Amino acid sequence: MSGQEIDDLISANMATGSGAGSAVLSGAGGGNSTSGPTGGFNPEEAQNDELIEQQFAVMCFEQAEAYFNLITKMKPSELKRLTKWDDEIMEAFEKHFPDYQSDEKLRVLNEDEMKSAAGKKRWREFMLPFEKKIDEYNFGTLIRTSCEEDYSQENSIFGYRLQFYAIEIARNRRGLNDGVWQRAQEQA
Repeated sequence: MSGQEIDDLISANMATGSGAGSAVLSGAGGGNSTSGPTGGFNPEEAQNDELIEQQFAVMCFEQAEAYFNLITKMKPSELKRLTKWDDEIMEAFEKHFPDYQSDEKLRVLNEDEMKSAAGKKRWREFMLPFEKKIDEYNFGTLIRTSCEEDYSQENSIFGYRLQFYAIEIARNRRGLNDGVWQRAQEQA
């Protein structure tokens, strides 16, 4: 896989957030409102739309599949980047999450800790500086709990795109995802 092909894959499947339902989910596209891009939408009064939920689930799965295909085809520790903001993301991640700088903490994530009130606050503070920089930084995505395994119901948690980037860039740079790549090479 060439460097350009990898960049295209990352751009198309991860960084843009384009796909079925993204305009609806992000509040973009349409609405004749004077009160902003959400058209006066009140989330407190919203009802679940099964079609939008299905489209959202498909988008999350497609992004997860694209990323896993990438790290099984190219050695993750040799990936040059996932985004053009990798270094900024890592600098902020190291500052806000010094406890995540150990391989052990990144190898297997603790969902309860991440989603506790204190954990949510820490992640929110980490993410806010990227609000105007990274499109859909807070868009929902799947994150593998254990870096040693594929995405599955047991090994996936729902998180934000910027959480995914921070965790996976750190895992790649530390070689923690290389085991997945190695197993894929052995099976090929």
